Amino acid sequence: MGAPDSDARDGGDLDGFHIGHLPSGIGDLVSDFASEWEDVSFATRVWERQVEDGHRVDLRVHVLRGERLGTLAELRDFLAEYHERDPAEWELTEFQHVDSSGLIGAAEAFLPGRARVGRGRWLAAPGVAVDVLVDQERFTTDTLRAVTQGITAPESPAASPTCVRR
Repeated sequence: MGAPDSDARDGGDLDGFHIGHLPSGIGDLVSDFASEWEDVSFATRVWERQVEDGHRVDLRVHVLRGERLGTLAELRDFLAEYHERDPAEWELTEFQHVDSSGLIGAAEAFLPGRARVGRGRWLAAPGVAVDVLVDQERFTTDTLRAVTQGITAPESPAASPTCVRR
């Protein structure tokens, strides 16, 4: 998978999803990773930039796949555990992404169970989710929302990876 061109404001394809919008000023160092945690697989793309004392991450996009990610509540619980957040203090609000609901905070937005397909159509895909995180010192919640809204799935279910990999 080649590194996408950040000047084109397009993040390329990641595990069956297209990242169609990148914020201006995003770092040009791009890395892809694959991992698994608690029976959930992660395909991750990270954009970072060089700073005086090393590197700083501007944006992370995770495509998560696992049976335990069937609902928004299950995804929220999983991510609270994964990111070691106190669910009672994690400030998130619901937002609409075409005809699906997700949750968004100051630096993170996520959507479960559905993938955008084509021009506003949606494909039910239980067990798949997208999680987007930005550096909140550099980017606003509106920027986070724009990146999240720009993530789409392939045109046909056959082109998409299976929902759960073993």
